[in-house]
Amino acid sequence: MLKALIIDDEQPTLFMFNLFLEAYGYEVITAENAAAGIELFKKERPPIVFTDIKMPGMDGLDVLKILKSIDPAVQVIVMTGHGDQDLMRQAMELKATAFIHKPIDREVLEQVLKKAVDSLPQKE
Repeated sequence: MLKALIIDDEQPTLFMFNLFLEAYGYEVITAENAAAGIELFKKERPPIVFTDIKMPGMDGLDVLKILKSIDPAVQVIVMTGHGDQDLMRQAMELKATAFIHKPIDREVLEQVLKKAVDSLPQKE
């Protein structure tokens, strides 16, 4: 069972992702802020991480940079409720797996999960 970490400061988003990802067979862990998410990542090492871009304190781009410095193979999907093209460009330059808009469409979620899983290093 693949593990996924969701980092978002909004409880409804955490709840919705938990439901969706568990239905797809993922073990889900959640964090309500960037610092807690980074600590959970260090401890649990999930191969897939969803992070909100706009959070109090540290933002999702900082989370992306830190997680990629810890594990370059981690698949980080950046989420936003704001359609900012500049943020999307920055996230992709930092090697985000995908940049998706909230509220999350189920088909889009399925597509980014497939992309993330297909991008994971193959275990020998």
